[in-house]
Amino acid sequence: MLSIAKKGKDYSFDYVFDAKYRIDFAVEGSYYGNRYKTPGPLEEDINTMHRYRDSIVARKKGPYERTAFGAYVLFPWEDEHTYTEHHFYESNEEVNIGGLPFLPSATQLVEQFVEHLIEKSLEELQAEGILPRGTQEDWQSVLDEKVLIGVVSSEEQYRLCMQEALFELPANQLKGGWQEAAYVALYVSKDVGRQNGVVCYGRITEVEVVEGGSVLFHVESWVNVKQVIKPVHYGIAGYAMTTLNLLKEANELPELFIKSKDEKAIWRMLRRVSDRIKVELDSEQLDEAKSVRTYQVNGLEIKMNPEESEVEIMGEGESAKVSYSELHRNPSAVFRVVCEMVQ
Repeated sequence: MLSIAKKGKDYSFDYVFDAKYRIDFAVEGSYYGNRYKTPGPLEEDINTMHRYRDSIVARKKGPYERTAFGAYVLFPWEDEHTYTEHHFYESNEEVNIGGLPFLPSATQLVEQFVEHLIEKSLEELQAEGILPRGTQEDWQSVLDEKVLIGVVSSEEQYRLCMQEALFELPANQLKGGWQEAAYVALYVSKDVGRQNGVVCYGRITEVEVVEGGSVLFHVESWVNVKQVIKPVHYGIAGYAMTTLNLLKEANELPELFIKSKDEKAIWRMLRRVSDRIKVELDSEQLDEAKSVRTYQVNGLEIKMNPEESEVEIMGEGESAKVSYSELHRNPSAVFRVVCEMVQ
């Protein structure tokens, strides 16, 4: 069993590898030979892999969910090159069930396959699973709840927010989309005399329009963020919108801006390299920014180029360009490039 744990998740992605020591030589004229053409694992062993995967279940606060994401037969055969055209090799990727040749003299395909699994991001592994554990949680994250980040600009306003569990915002400042907010987070400005940055958030229980043109956001209670999200030369002019996932993961204010799927793909990839990512926006005010210009991490600079639909990865004395389509089609390959340039 290969169990892969991913940062931020309390479950593993499990893969079964079972050595069967049996092979069908695809004799000419036989059923196996006519159907599959080349030697490979027995069909009955492949069927057993389906049962293995489907029978490994876990119960976590609700319905049973699979923890096994794939199951594979290891069978004794040396011709790895020819086997790559076999149906049961292709099914490894298609349905996470299949077979791989494995002998002391034939380990390349297994090595490549294991490395490929380890290099994949959490999102890639999750997308390939068939009703695995974490499916419900991942589906909820796709519908990521929105957070309105409000500015607290005085000590008096800060005390009112804390004591009354609410945040007040002038109605004429609200723009389209604010109604989607399920949470309010507080950005404490440097004028307050406290730690500057996003300090806490709370789930909205009621939105009240009061006389004088203000909107009150009532919250259940304030919850401190894991650490104050620092402004690092950025700020918020009025208010800004982000998501709950970004709020829980961000260390610095510009990370809360990330919006497009391309920006998110690069940010999530870089978070696998380091927790300290510098994000440069096209404006110093979070609510006035339109896009991410660059990311910086461990000596690398990653420049977003939406006009050309590509990303430029620049290291010391070397660079590489990757199209947005390649970024989404094969993120593991892009991640490998990033890791090589970091090293």
